[in-house]
Amino acid sequence: MSHSQPLAGFTVVELGHSVAAPYTGFILASLGAELIKVETPEGGDAARGWGPPFHAGSAPHFTAFNRDKQSVAADLRDAAQRAAVRDLILEKADAVICNMRAGAAEKLGLGPIALRQANPSLVYCEIGAFGHVGPMADKPGYDPLMQAYGGMMSITGESVERPPIRVGVSIVDMGSGMWGAIGIMGALIERRRTGQGTHIRTSLFETALAWTATPVCRQLMSGKPQLPQGSGAAGIVPYQAFKTRDGWLVIGAGNDNLFAKLARAMGRPELASDERFATNRSRVTNKDELLPVIEAFAAGFGNKELAALLDAADVPNAPVQTIEQVVTDPQTLALGILQSGPEGAFPSVGLPLTFDGERPAYRTAAPKLGQHTADWLPTTAKAEA
Repeated sequence: MSHSQPLAGFTVVELGHSVAAPYTGFILASLGAELIKVETPEGGDAARGWGPPFHAGSAPHFTAFNRDKQSVAADLRDAAQRAAVRDLILEKADAVICNMRAGAAEKLGLGPIALRQANPSLVYCEIGAFGHVGPMADKPGYDPLMQAYGGMMSITGESVERPPIRVGVSIVDMGSGMWGAIGIMGALIERRRTGQGTHIRTSLFETALAWTATPVCRQLMSGKPQLPQGSGAAGIVPYQAFKTRDGWLVIGAGNDNLFAKLARAMGRPELASDERFATNRSRVTNKDELLPVIEAFAAGFGNKELAALLDAADVPNAPVQTIEQVVTDPQTLALGILQSGPEGAFPSVGLPLTFDGERPAYRTAAPKLGQHTADWLPTTAKAEA
């Protein structure tokens, strides 16, 4: 077995849609699990239509997060098809991923209680919205709602006077998918020891709170409002983007030694011994005095020129690149994380993991709706034919 396919031999059924559960499935499938995605026959996963653009009829979200999976089309409102999916889970699955609305899977007989009563070794992962308890447990939720309600939007952007800004990727959805995958893998390891499965719960709101662990700690520690920092980071200065003649360059002088190197590179070594700037604590306190000095310095250079100067001084820095630039960047290409896949597949980003230098392969393209129904639900496929 390839080291990059550690989940080969496990079968997972995904009762999921949109991003969170499919991202859990993407991780597990990339690591070798046989991943069976159950979709409604009427259009399938809504993410298939989140475009343009499209490739082979599927939009970017679906293409990126559903590769290496098999698609089964089943109408869960139909008793016979629902029973077929239930039998598939009980007979074949090691784990189930579900992000249906609260209580919906249980009403269908496909929830964790019913299925684990029938098969105690089953690992069942529910990905909810606001969590399984509390006054909002039954309320639906999506990534931007959680970025709002979980406080992320309040600390993202330029200032409190500007409109709220959403992080430009589905970071809460994808983060929830990561926690789901981590939980499932941990439960499968435990099952090998005990023979017992488990019921895993995570949620978008809990993920949003997890991502805000530092500002939550700052709030509790200081009692002061946490504010947006633009490209910077609360508690570290300088640690942000600076405008150059032809772009923006992030300078990350995250400790006193690095700031001293930056000061020397600027031709201002005295800044490092100035009591206003000598320590990170003092730089944060006096950032309104320090940052204009660095801004004026950066404005005198082009991006590449300043980057070369800072590289020579061993000061961490990076240009603000567009996605167009990133996909052709030599470092991206060297890592091989942008994978072309088999013939007919659309290129997409693989897992950010390698095992003994081997990245999990891009084995199959995102499936067509119901492409594998006959393989896994033969009686249902015959009835529909």
